[in-house]
Amino acid sequence: MVHLKITAVLVAVLLLVPVFCGAEEEIKLPAPKHRGTLSVEQAIYDRRSVRRFAKVPISLEDVSQILWAAGGSTVDGMTGPTRAYPSAGAVYPLEIYLVAGNVTGLSPGIYLYDWKKNMLILMKKGDLRAQLAKAALSQGMIREAPVTIVVTAVHAKTARRYGERGAVRYVSMDAGHLGQNVHLQAESLGLGTVMVGAFIDNEVLKVLGVKDELPVYMMPVGKP
Repeated sequence: MVHLKITAVLVAVLLLVPVFCGAEEEIKLPAPKHRGTLSVEQAIYDRRSVRRFAKVPISLEDVSQILWAAGGSTVDGMTGPTRAYPSAGAVYPLEIYLVAGNVTGLSPGIYLYDWKKNMLILMKKGDLRAQLAKAALSQGMIREAPVTIVVTAVHAKTARRYGERGAVRYVSMDAGHLGQNVHLQAESLGLGTVMVGAFIDNEVLKVLGVKDELPVYMMPVGKP
């Protein structure tokens, strides 16, 4: 009888393990808002590049809003779900990563943004802001900001449709659209950011733990 009870307990524990692991690896984000209190004109007027951040956390709600503005889902278009930024041919060759270090309700780590499900997928555990800052030529703002959004590109996606010339031109345009969205959304939330393009590509990829992608943008985000 004792052996049967022990076996039953072990089975119950084993059944719980996948559920626990899944909950740890995937984090459902709060639903983004589609109405704000700051006009787009005021956000454009007030926008500034912020390079110093207060040592205070940002909320998971703000993280969700920023990521949605970067590349979340909007409405159904002719080519499928339309995203928050325009992309040549609706190819959307950009991947969005969150390097989190000080977010209320979110463990430090590197996450991939799943825009279709508005979800974070854990890639690496731990606070890796210092390593990312080192890969970005030791820029302190990346180490200090609560989070940094890292945007990478898979140029082959665009090249398959538009050739090499199209990939070089259109991927950069896509990244610019995405970056401005983040800037204006941050402003509307009372946060700040700055566009960072100075970094060592291979070192950034090592920190992220990915390959076959090219980093094109970094945006540290936090309270000015």
